[in-house]
Amino acid sequence: MDATVVSSPGKVLVAGGYLVLDRTYAGVVVSTSSRFYTVIQSSSSGDGLITVRSPQFLSSTWRYSVELEPSVLVEELPTNATNNKFVHLALQNILALACEMKGAAHVGSKLSSGIDISIVGDNDFYSQRAQLASLGLPRTLASLGQITPFVPTGVNLSAVHKTGLGSSAALITSLVSSLLLHLSVVRPSDLEENDSEGRRLAHNLSQFVHCLAQGKVGSGFDVSAAVFGSHIYTRFDPAVLQELMSDDASRSQPLLPIISPSNEAWNYHIGDFQLPPFTRMMLADVDAGSDTPSLVGKVLQWRKEDSVTADGLWSSLGLLNDSLAKTLLKLKEQHSKDPATYEKCLNFLAVTRAAEWLTEPRSSPEETIVSTFNKVRQISEAIRSKMREMGTLSGVPIEPIEQTNLLDLCVSQPGVIGGGVPGAGGYDALWLLVCDPIDTLDPNQRPVEVIESVWSTYKELDVSPLSAVESMAKGARIEQLDKIPGLRNAVAH
Repeated sequence: MDATVVSSPGKVLVAGGYLVLDRTYAGVVVSTSSRFYTVIQSSSSGDGLITVRSPQFLSSTWRYSVELEPSVLVEELPTNATNNKFVHLALQNILALACEMKGAAHVGSKLSSGIDISIVGDNDFYSQRAQLASLGLPRTLASLGQITPFVPTGVNLSAVHKTGLGSSAALITSLVSSLLLHLSVVRPSDLEENDSEGRRLAHNLSQFVHCLAQGKVGSGFDVSAAVFGSHIYTRFDPAVLQELMSDDASRSQPLLPIISPSNEAWNYHIGDFQLPPFTRMMLADVDAGSDTPSLVGKVLQWRKEDSVTADGLWSSLGLLNDSLAKTLLKLKEQHSKDPATYEKCLNFLAVTRAAEWLTEPRSSPEETIVSTFNKVRQISEAIRSKMREMGTLSGVPIEPIEQTNLLDLCVSQPGVIGGGVPGAGGYDALWLLVCDPIDTLDPNQRPVEVIESVWSTYKELDVSPLSAVESMAKGARIEQLDKIPGLRNAVAH
């Protein structure tokens, strides 16, 4: 039979760091063009086992035996020196839910001769500095395009240098969605619609497996982006998963009553969002690294100890984050009402420093559009300022001074609308929103090229671009194996 292939995007939390943990506040999450792909094929050996491979890593094949009755038990065979907790928990719970919904006989027939599962991530999920160096290439977007798709990392999974795009959430979501599809628990049409029952089922199960593997119920925005694409996210109440958060794989408690999309305790909210037309998100991997869980723990501890100050600051940030989302969406509206004026303004902004955006007299429609772009810039700078304040008060390097210096330099360039340190902050990444018009006259004046030049000559920090832009394909989706460049080669046995 043909392969079942589902991809899920990575994410960038452009507004809502820390606040997104609290249901009172929303986060603005952008899904990336960089994706994880899960490819499921009939077993080549016909041994009845489930074989899972991550061919980008050394020692990365895991084999599992499956019993479906009297209850589902997935057992990892001793074929690999290291366990893969994420995959094991995913298989156990996907098969348990599938048996509840379709019956053990149905699931057994789908698995009778065994299946081979290959999981690969686009190169952006892992630092490509070593690859570029080995090829003698400069750190540019053009150079990244010359690296083999799904290139092997040359290291074990535990040793890889990630870039913070949410690889574990994208991996789990693509694995859950593809297996639910392969086992006919969800239909292809479920993954063609953005708000179907099947998509919501995949979301709830992916959230559960991801939380179980990490040992805690996180905010879930990364899984949500992997399922639904870019959106304004309000988290679910963690209590929905409390009963299931035991690591006991042999528990007999049914999953469906809790995981079902009809369970109203799943009270997350997905609001429409997309970056404005003819703008581009630019991302950089900054080689210093930060430990997100420890940053989050310290900030939450500070919030507990100094709740009055923290609540005031979070409230201000919450208003700014909401305002950023609304203002970005307003630009989308302005483009649809008057595309010609919008594009004319964008061409002007693309070659002009922000300090001069409002200095020229212009017609009223142009003034409105340029002022909206300027407002996005002001809000994103105000968010940065408040995040730095939170960092100072909590003793956590949310936007360290080295990142501040680099970001200040970037946002002072022509055509740069705003930027920041995504998610929980720290030393590992930055994002920018730049004008990306179709026809800026001089290629060297394009904001993308200007920023690339800044990054490649910057001395204080080691900066390497990522090729990801916003995913126009939204969230999890069905793929054709031969339509994705390099995918068939990457998963060939």
